[in-house]
Parts: sequence; C-alpha cells; structure tokens
Amino acid sequence: QVQLVESGGGLVQAGGSLRLSCAASGLYFGAYAMGWFRQAPGKEREFVAHITWYGDTTRYADSVKGRFTISRDNAKGTVYLQMNNLKPNDTAVYFCYAVDLRAYWGQGTQVTVSS
Repeated sequence: QVQLVESGGGLVQAGGSLRLSCAASGLYFGAYAMGWFRQAPGKEREFVAHITWYGDTTRYADSVKGRFTISRDNAKGTVYLQMNNLKPNDTAVYFCYAVDLRAYWGQGTQVTVSS
C-alpha cells in the first residue's frame, strides 16, 4: 500500500521559514517524480514545485520562485520543501505527490502564515 505522509506544517509569522517533509512508503521511491501542490480555503488546488526522479531538474510556480526549494533524498524516501520568506498568501494545506505511470497523494499538512 502506497503512503505519502507530510509533516512540518505549522503557524509562522510573515518572513519566517518552514521545511515540509513527505515520507513515502510502498513504492520504489527512486522511480517517481515528486512534488507539492497547495490549496487555500475557497481556492483551487495549485501547483507549487516539482522534482524529477533523479533530482536533477526542478520546477516552481512563479509565486514561490526564489523563496521555496524542493529537494529529495532517495535513500530516505523523502521529499522536502524548504519555504523561506513566507507570506500570508502562502497559507494553505500543502499536499505532496508522487507520479510515474499513476499519481499518489498525501493527506496534506496545514501551513498558516500570520501577518
């Protein structure tokens, strides 16, 4: 059974930092591209960041470029999202995903940024 478990969310003041983690199990982690989406209250789920299976290519939403960094540790089966200079409109539930021939999703972790 595939499981993606996010952690690291919380409440932070604007300008602060958080690091999200997503631990995967039940799949061959190194074969999957990974990434993050987020969903704010009343809004559609939106793309945040993506990293290829080898970690050599990353892609970001324009709204987070220069502030967020995605990385992965294939030995640990974990993908990370380092979030710096957080803004109130970064407040959302953050979901990680794993994608190869099909996609898997985690349950999400809440990030709240106060002004």
